[in-house]
Amino acid sequence: MPAETSKKSPLAKGAGFRNWECVQLSVICSSLTIMTGEPFKSADGAVEIVLNANAAARGDPVAGPLTPDGFKAAAGEITSWDHYCPTPLTPLPDLAAQVGVGALHYKDEAGRFGLSSFKPLGAAYASARAVARVLETRGHQGIALSALLSGDWAQEVGEITLVSATDGNHGRAVAWGARRVGARAKIFTHDQMSGGRREAIKALGAEVIICAGGYDDAVREAFRAGEENGWPVVQDTSLGDYRDVPIDISHGYGLIAQEAIEALEAPPTHAIVQAGVGGVASAICARFWQHYGPERPKFIVLEPQNAACVARSLEAGKRVTLHGDTHSAMAGLACGEVSEVAWDVLRTGADAAIILEDDWAFQGMRRLADPAGADPPVVAGECAGGAIGALLALQENPHLKAALGLDERARVFVLGTEGATDPAIYQSVVGRPAETVAPAHP
Repeated sequence: MPAETSKKSPLAKGAGFRNWECVQLSVICSSLTIMTGEPFKSADGAVEIVLNANAAARGDPVAGPLTPDGFKAAAGEITSWDHYCPTPLTPLPDLAAQVGVGALHYKDEAGRFGLSSFKPLGAAYASARAVARVLETRGHQGIALSALLSGDWAQEVGEITLVSATDGNHGRAVAWGARRVGARAKIFTHDQMSGGRREAIKALGAEVIICAGGYDDAVREAFRAGEENGWPVVQDTSLGDYRDVPIDISHGYGLIAQEAIEALEAPPTHAIVQAGVGGVASAICARFWQHYGPERPKFIVLEPQNAACVARSLEAGKRVTLHGDTHSAMAGLACGEVSEVAWDVLRTGADAAIILEDDWAFQGMRRLADPAGADPPVVAGECAGGAIGALLALQENPHLKAALGLDERARVFVLGTEGATDPAIYQSVVGRPAETVAPAHP
């Protein structure tokens, strides 16, 4: 090392030398994290990342039970429904510049079939398939889903009750799917779910049953009721032999990725998708993997602090069940156990997980509602806001951002899972009603 240094050199003074040591230590810590898969956090603990030590190599074959034929069949059915149209893939160049990435595309699911979320793609498709399976057990083989929707089997379908559990959006979509084919629906909710989301489910003709505890308790009650009464369960959580319905749901969700593939000029380098039990994350991960192959994006799942079941499973290298309070303002992600079907994909398909404090989700909602520059205003609910909040949080924590490979060359795909599914909550966070932020989707 030269004996003399310039005045601008970080080695010129003792304090500068200590700062240089801190930079070196940060780089070493990041490298160790990448090697071991152990988590590391921001100084205030509000954001944490976990890198998957078992992530597949870019050229590895697609993992899990979700197939190209399954995605194709679901897309063919859903795109034939009345009022289907692709949801917007909105470029946000000014936000991209703010968070230090090259491009940012926001897949806005707020207008999907008038239900304000992506959920009907999976839940309504799986509901129709579940009804068809019941009719098959009663001797009616080969019934097309279009025949169910046209009312050809109204008398038989009217005797079928679908049951599900929800944090809000899934149950609403099951209720909508049941009503479309003429079936009944019973939706189990936990006692912390917002009243606005319960009323939205009731408005679609479903019966709402409130359970003590959290989302996972409601799921157990739904399965218990289904078994006791012979009601088909439409749930995105798979366990043991219960796999057909969760696979149907994820195949339906795959249409989100297909629409994005058709709209993007170049493959994204990164995808940030919300986890929950993993249904939509595994669907988008698998579909991008199938289509892009070695050029597939780095796949990052997003979870709230109290319900990071995928992140903790990635750490452990196996499915981990969380116990205790999983409540989060990001209500659709407040799940304590990743679905087996989803885990089959994400165990090696996910490259990393981001764990986020709720306040960052609120910041993301507000940033989308009040954009900078030429970006359009976007109405986003808590889970959708979480994905944008994660980018804002990472920009304030460069060592975490660097560990994920997010820089000015990155082309980032973000899933906007929902709009203002509870208008009162949205207004309390953003400060004004959703309809004053941006017009409702057609």
